This record gives sequence, structure tokens and C-alpha cells, in this order.
Amino acid sequence: MSEIEPPPPAPVMLPELSAESGIALDAELPPALPLHRAAPGTRYMRGMRRHLRALRVVMNALLLLALLYTITITRALLIPLVLAAFIGLALNPIVAAGARVRLPRWLTASVLVISLMVGIGTGVGQLAQPAVGWFQGAPAAIRHFVPKLKGITQPLEAANRATQTLVAGHPVRSSSSQPSPVSFSTWDVVSTAPKVLAAVLSVVLLVFFFLLYGDSMLRRLVEITPGFTYKRHAVTIVRSIQTEVSRYLLTALSINAGLGAVTACMLWLYGVPDPLLWGAVAMFANFIPYVGAIVTTIVLSIVCMLYANDASFDVFLPVLTFAGITAIEGNLITPFIQGRSMRLSPIAILLWLLIWGWLWGIPGALLAVPMLTCTKLITERVHGWEWFAHIVQR
Repeated sequence: MSEIEPPPPAPVMLPELSAESGIALDAELPPALPLHRAAPGTRYMRGMRRHLRALRVVMNALLLLALLYTITITRALLIPLVLAAFIGLALNPIVAAGARVRLPRWLTASVLVISLMVGIGTGVGQLAQPAVGWFQGAPAAIRHFVPKLKGITQPLEAANRATQTLVAGHPVRSSSSQPSPVSFSTWDVVSTAPKVLAAVLSVVLLVFFFLLYGDSMLRRLVEITPGFTYKRHAVTIVRSIQTEVSRYLLTALSINAGLGAVTACMLWLYGVPDPLLWGAVAMFANFIPYVGAIVTTIVLSIVCMLYANDASFDVFLPVLTFAGITAIEGNLITPFIQGRSMRLSPIAILLWLLIWGWLWGIPGALLAVPMLTCTKLITERVHGWEWFAHIVQR
């Protein structure tokens, strides 16, 4: 019997590869490499990208620190410049309206600058004497008011002595320290007057030139912009920013001036001395949201206690009235007039106040919120910076 041969093995059928699969039929696949040897060039490029990203972060941080240092050491130059720019933006619509009725820009700008100087001089003349008198009379008022507080402070002092006796085991004598006198001489005013006059003069001159040559600067900006489409877009952005910033500044100034006038009338009705001085303090402090109202309330509390005849609850009636006025102004009047587009986040306001108050002191705190609002209005219309306006908006 012959030996039976096994059948030949069946051929292995490979799936048909078409042109759509993207793999050629005769392509040879390279042998698989281990994972750690797969792409050394790729790992090198990833490391380089990480190093470059870290270097960019460090360079940006150094650039920010250098910018903050430059802003700090040049604040004597930048504060009048920023203030003049704000005043020029606020008054520019009046000059533009005069130009539309064929009035020369130099004439309208001159009238506005002269009116500004007369207003500043009148305000300083009205408020300088009460301010100096208050500083000189504050020590005497403090000495006159301290005996009135004995009825309030004696129980507290007795409780303090009893607590110290229980802790120390023997009675402790309280040492009375005399308050250091507050000295405010005329020489202080005379020595600082030239600096103040130079700052005011520089602001006035900058405002005049901003009003006179503002449109010329805009035309120069449009001329260097390439292409007609970009020129038209630049004009639209600048005009809208100018209009919105001017509207905000005039609105804020009107609201704060109204608050100062109402505060002065209220203090006059209550018989508080120098109501115009404290009304001006309330007006300028209201440029600092939240903090300005708190500071003015504390100042009015001290003033009312110093000039009161006796220590009673009626002393704080002007302070409570002012708190009610600021609550109505901050929660009803200002949001209704300015609208939602001008509202800012409280966190952004406080951070901005801390930064500019640290860099420029009191002038920085006064200019912080107008600068933040103007920056928000500008970034809303500049491509690539909309995120900043979205973050600081309430």
C-alpha cells in the first residue's frame, strides 16, 4: 500500500489594499524599534520647546519688573502727563463742537484752559485757608475733646487694669503718655508751593497742546497705517475710544461733583465747620471706589467728634447721613447713569488700586480707576486684547 502524501498548505490570503488605503502593495514596513529608541530627535525638540517656553516666561517677568521700576522712577513725569491726557480727552468734544461751527481750535482751547485755571485758582483760594486752619486747630480740638470721652474710657480702663491684675498677680499702674503735638508751619506751605505750581502749570500746558494738536496726532497715526482698510479701521477705533473715554470722564466728574455738593450742603445743615472743604474731600475721594467712601466716612467721624459739644449719638448723624448718600450714589445713581458697559469687577478695582497706589501713592490711587476704565474701553476694540476687558468687567 502506497504512502498517502498530506495535502499542500492553503495559501495565506492577504486583504486587498486599494489606492484609497494610502499604502502601496509593494511597500516594505521598517522593523519596529523599541520605545526608548523610537525618536531621539523628537525628544530633543520637545525639550528645546520646554526650555524656550520657560525662558520666555522668565523674560516676560523681567520685562514686567523693569516696566514697573521705570513707571515708579518716572512718576514725576508720568502723573502730570496722564492727568493732562484725561483732562484733554474730557474736554476734546467741546473743542470738536466748536470746530464744527467754524470756531478756531486755538480759541476754544484757550477759553477752556483759562476757565480751567480760574476754576483751579478759585478752588484753591476757597479751600486753602480752611485746610490750614483745620491742621493748626486740630491739636487744640483734640485736647478739648479728650476729657469728654472719660465717661466712655473709664469703664474700659478699669476692665483693662482688672485683666492685667489677674494676669500679672499685682496691680499695674497705667502710664499716661501725652500726645505729640502736631506742628504745621507756614514754611511747609511755602517750601512745597513751587513744586505744586510747576506741576499745575505743566498740566495746563499739556492740556492746551492736547486740545490744539489732538486731531493732528490722529491724522499722523492714520497716515502711517498701511492700506485704506486699515486706515479706516484705525480711525473708527480711535474715534470710538475717544468718544467713550470722554463720556466716561465727564460722567464720573459730574457724579463726583454732585456728591461733593450734596455732602457740603448736608454738613452745612448739620452745622459742621468748613463744609466746602469736606465736600471737596468727598468729591475727590469718590474717584476711588469703595476705599474713598470708607476714608471719607472715617475723616467725617473724626471731624464731627472733634468739633462736637458733647459725646453723644447725635455727633454721628452727619456720618450716617453721608453713608446713606454714598450707598444711594454707588448702588443706584452711578450704575443707572454709566450703564453696564462701564461697570468693573470689585476684585479688579482693588488689585488695580493696590498696584497704582504702591507705584504712585495717593495720585496713583486717584487715577487708578479712570485708567482701568479707559484700558477696558480700549481693549474692547483692539483685536487680541478682548480677554482683558472680559476679565475686568463685572
